[in-house]
Amino acid sequence: MDAIRITTAGSSPQDDLARRQKKYVIAMTIRTLCFVGAAISGAAGLHWLWPILIAGAIILPYVAVVMANAEDSRTTSLPLTGGGDPQRQLGPGDQPEHTDQDAEDREHEDRGHGA
Repeated sequence: MDAIRITTAGSSPQDDLARRQKKYVIAMTIRTLCFVGAAISGAAGLHWLWPILIAGAIILPYVAVVMANAEDSRTTSLPLTGGGDPQRQLGPGDQPEHTDQDAEDREHEDRGHGA
């Protein structure tokens, strides 16, 4: 028999930290490449490219931290095995029908208590 998952708990703290560190290292590598590319493009006379690369290098750390912290490692899906017993599920309840006489009785009671 397969185990039934009863929680939406996220991954372990070690896995979460490793995932965040990996994303951060990738982002900082790209940032370093932006700085190097800006220096090379500036020296090569590509004056339109280096400001874009510098802006990317300045903004990238903020974006990397926000993206790493915003991701939720919990899952919202609950893959339950077996699917449950359909005979034991609750159905829609029966609601009593209200008549005009019931409404008149309630109005009469409300008038009697309001005096």
